[in-house]
Amino acid sequence: MNTNLIQKPAMTLIGVAARTTNAEEAGPNGRLPALWNTYFASGIAEQTKVSNSHLIYGLYTNYESDASGAYTVVVGHECSDAAVDVPEGFVQATIPEAQYMVFRTKRGPVFEVVVQAWNEIWAYFEHSSLKRTYTGDFELYDGRNLNPADAEVDIYIAVK
Repeated sequence: MNTNLIQKPAMTLIGVAARTTNAEEAGPNGRLPALWNTYFASGIAEQTKVSNSHLIYGLYTNYESDASGAYTVVVGHECSDAAVDVPEGFVQATIPEAQYMVFRTKRGPVFEVVVQAWNEIWAYFEHSSLKRTYTGDFELYDGRNLNPADAEVDIYIAVK
């Protein structure tokens, strides 16, 4: 898996959200598939003022502790105006300014390559001198993801 370090400014998102844990997602009652279905059914890009509607963000935020605790996932778009009225059923969240280690998945079925990449990320940080901040991590879905059977995704992990 390819990686590199970059500094990113803060960014405001608007989207749909769910609170979950990795343990819950590993079982039959995971909330993320339903969250993605809600996002695709929402028409959020048409209902709100978003920037770069072709970019979809999957933000992991409000970590209870670390990879073993609860966290919130927000699936949505960059919001051009942080003061925008948030329609009912949507949330506003911030991707924090941070230094990020960017991991690029292999090409393949999107849900398979993303899960595989997260497993590799968790293993990487078990032995890395870099430490995660757990302030906000995100997946970026762009033009490389138009075919969900042959996608490539960048995953940004905030590090100290």
